[in-house]
Amino acid sequence: MRRVSISQIRKEVVISTARSGGPGGQHVNKVETKVVLRFNVEKSNILSELEKTIIKTAHGSKMTKEGELIITADGKRSQLKNKEIAFKKLDRLLAKAFIKKKKRKPTQPTKAAKRKRLDEKKKHSEKKKLRQKPI
Repeated sequence: MRRVSISQIRKEVVISTARSGGPGGQHVNKVETKVVLRFNVEKSNILSELEKTIIKTAHGSKMTKEGELIITADGKRSQLKNKEIAFKKLDRLLAKAFIKKKKRKPTQPTKAAKRKRLDEKKKHSEKKKLRQKPI
């Protein structure tokens, strides 16, 4: 699977700003520092159909009905820093979607582990038997 670079995707990302509720006090009330990235996966020309379905299955909960992936960043006082953070988030999300998960190999307990478990059960049983009243 090819790695889609963030510089290619940047052309298709719509950036908007808003007033954020992050740190900054009165400064926040008058400056738009929150950055919202909208990347329409459905209408992307860069991604193949297979890549689109992989992203949908991995991050379907973060997408709108129209197929837009929305990322927001409002942790910093600077719009530029928030923009950088938002693009890093987008890059991480896309990278995470394309990582193949390793299949779990079921294993059996070792002979020593089985023996130890049975010995522990026997000891526990003996302890309980000693506590019983004699007949």
